[in-house]
Amino acid sequence: MADKFKVVHYINQFFGQYGGEDTADMGIEVKEGAVGPGKIFESCLGDQFEIVATIICGDNYIAEQLEQVTEQVVDEIAKFKPDLVVAGPAFNAGRYGVACGSVCVTSQNKLGVPAITAMYPENPGVEIYKRYLFIVETGMNARTMKSDLENIAKLATKLVNHEEIGSPEAEGYIRRNIMRCVRAEYNGAKRLVDIALDRFYGRPYQTEVPVNADMDIKFAEPIKNLSKATIAMITDGGLYPTGNPDKMPAFNADRFASYSLKEQNDLKGGDWIVNHPGYDGKYVVDDPDRLIPLDAMRKLEEQGYIGKIYDEFMSTTGLGGSTENGKKIAKEIIAHLKNSGVDAIVLTST
Repeated sequence: MADKFKVVHYINQFFGQYGGEDTADMGIEVKEGAVGPGKIFESCLGDQFEIVATIICGDNYIAEQLEQVTEQVVDEIAKFKPDLVVAGPAFNAGRYGVACGSVCVTSQNKLGVPAITAMYPENPGVEIYKRYLFIVETGMNARTMKSDLENIAKLATKLVNHEEIGSPEAEGYIRRNIMRCVRAEYNGAKRLVDIALDRFYGRPYQTEVPVNADMDIKFAEPIKNLSKATIAMITDGGLYPTGNPDKMPAFNADRFASYSLKEQNDLKGGDWIVNHPGYDGKYVVDDPDRLIPLDAMRKLEEQGYIGKIYDEFMSTTGLGGSTENGKKIAKEIIAHLKNSGVDAIVLTST
């Protein structure tokens, strides 16, 4: 037992089996041994490792005071003198991903131990932390948990044994945009010609310098006279009429719905639901104006600061949304508003 590598595992309140959004404000809890997905992970790691402790923290609690709570989490981790810190996997959960990245990077820097996490490529934590640690690529949700944990275990074993880490394609981690020198079998000229021929003949090929295709988005011109402008409101916070008559999805939405604001000065609690499990929607359900600020916008309209409010608002659910679906929804909303005389949009989120 003394020869085993000691692992501390960080997970959120959901995977720690405390609950969902109703417990997202819970503080730090420390459990000895493996909890939840850690039990599967420990079996993936094999006899060389032991999860000595699991640190559990609510997503809201750490997200709202990230630096301070991260330091507290790492102080708890330090008590176990681990050889490895693992966080997640976070899949496409944004707050969880950011927390996992923060805990891992701080553990590396403060404790000097290897740390590893895992996320879906579109998790916001990836863009923030990918240059500073290894992030294993996962599926969008926990359906891929077993295989994702196996991939984490493979890379983690190499890290603690100080083995050479291969390419992202070989090891399964997300590309870090860090270049390093390697000895290739052929020189650059031959490799370039081989890639060009493979591409020409439709054969599989892998570029050595991938380029992210940035969207060419032009900034809109400023509104010259706000007092004559028509303003529309859109949210990705999942606000829908009670009963969700349009059957809007709670995850990875591929469409939007629109609802009338005619002859309304505010949105009434009890008439609306939040179909978005990525945040605690009870405050919005109590007062939907917290998400669609109709009451405040009506005052601006009455006082002449804005010309008028568009007669309907549009709603979709932003949780776990793919880039493809995001583009699709945006194009459909633009088409919906194109000939409506709308001059600007107020876009609210969670």
